[in-house]
Amino acid sequence: MSTENEQKLLADVGRRIRAIRAGQGLNLDQLARLTGISAPALSLIETGKRDARLTTLAKIAAALRVSFSTLLDDTSPGPDAKTKDASQGYDLGKYQ
Repeated sequence: MSTENEQKLLADVGRRIRAIRAGQGLNLDQLARLTGISAPALSLIETGKRDARLTTLAKIAAALRVSFSTLLDDTSPGPDAKTKDASQGYDLGKYQ
């Protein structure tokens, strides 16, 4: 994969993560608490400046209640992605 293609992939995945997060009403700090990944690191992933490991993407997908493939699928709808049960809200209390 060329460097240009890699950068596009990172940027696309990051945009999907950001769109889903924002669509669920979560800010970076909240997602950081849910995943155990720092907010600055999440920001770098969302902007395509950091190449996230599979385990990191799996944590993000679990926290956002979407399938792992949703983060990678370039045909996914982004902010309108179906979540497992987003209507239940988020209990951030135990992550503080």
